Amino acid sequence: MLIRKPSDVLPSDITPEAVYRDRRRLMLQAGLAASALGMSGWAGRRAFAAEAAPRTTGVKLAATRNANYVVMDKVTPFKDISSYNNFYEFGTDKTDPFDNAGRFKTTPWSVTIDGEVAKPQTIGLDDLRRLAPLEERIYRLRCVEGWSMVIPWTGYSLRELIRRVEPTGNAKFVEFTTVVQQDTMTGLRTRVLDWPYVEALRMDEAMHPLTLLTFGVYGETLPNQNGAPVRIVVPWKYGFKSGKSLVRIRFVEKQPVTSWIKAAPQEYGFYANVNPDVPHPRWSQATERRIGEDGLFTPKRKTLPFNGYADQVASLYAGMDLKRYY
Repeated sequence: MLIRKPSDVLPSDITPEAVYRDRRRLMLQAGLAASALGMSGWAGRRAFAAEAAPRTTGVKLAATRNANYVVMDKVTPFKDISSYNNFYEFGTDKTDPFDNAGRFKTTPWSVTIDGEVAKPQTIGLDDLRRLAPLEERIYRLRCVEGWSMVIPWTGYSLRELIRRVEPTGNAKFVEFTTVVQQDTMTGLRTRVLDWPYVEALRMDEAMHPLTLLTFGVYGETLPNQNGAPVRIVVPWKYGFKSGKSLVRIRFVEKQPVTSWIKAAPQEYGFYANVNPDVPHPRWSQATERRIGEDGLFTPKRKTLPFNGYADQVASLYAGMDLKRYY
């Protein structure tokens, strides 16, 4: 089994905030005591991640909010989105990226853009940020495991970059590759995936204005555990389609073999569109738990087709069997 099923309900989902904070302090104390006794450090590590959050970068990104791309749902607290992550290069537990990404190096940074383009190039992070005006957008993001968040991202439509490198007529797909830092990414020691991590989109998906080349979150640069310094956010697809810490964007003619298809093709399809009518082999996709919502008895939310973005993106898949091409 390649993915560990996360706890369905977070502590912040099931207790009032005052009680929750007291519980976190107790968990931290218990974890430290367990460590002193030579017991497992899991409880201490998890409590420490919760107690330590938030840990912002402190580096502001000037951006204008684009009202055309703002969902009206309540924004998830930063402490939750920064301490509950999938980023397997730092570990498979949800708190591992927060715990283990502190030494990750994001400077200097550049991204190579190559393949079927007229203007291949390697571009530094500062120049990449300046290619188009930065916007703040508030997107829903849903994970295949059944949890979701609402996050204010900062970036610009990926198509702004694509247009500048002038794809050839052979460019049918865009492939994204995550960096490999052997000295800082502790999860690379495992073989849970075949590194480096590779994800991809069809060209029309990559060119859709919703697809965001992303440099920040909550008005600041991305924290390491959230994909610093540059990532992709595709709000109508499951979270694993959003490549983090990108070092290469390659334009190709044939559909790439992405990391999850290589690892578990029976569970993860290329498209990864949010489809509540297609259950994952181990989880139902009909409902979701919104991270940060209070109350044990708060009903799960009904999952919406394309994560609620059907009006904008369903036409991309007209005529396709979305149960076969999942």
